[in-house]
Amino acid sequence: MTAMILSWSVFLAQLMLALGMGCTIWRVARGPRAQDRVLALDTFYVLAAMLLLVFGIRTGSVVYFEAALVISLLGFVATAALSKFLMRGEVIE
Repeated sequence: MTAMILSWSVFLAQLMLALGMGCTIWRVARGPRAQDRVLALDTFYVLAAMLLLVFGIRTGSVVYFEAALVISLLGFVATAALSKFLMRGEVIE
């Protein structure tokens, strides 16, 4: 019974994360300002990392956890660079 509940919970988590990623894609395409698009991209990479973590839980593979870590690090750097570009118009001073 417990394994079935865990399996359904992981499936529902994957479904909700995919739904959230779809909503952020819509916000990236439809966002009225550049700040909205940057925030949507930030949310998208967080959801992608969480989806990879859930895949790692489902399969028991360590590779997914490492990929989620790489996505998180690169996403943070990209968000910081985009924010700096929107504020000052240049990334490297």
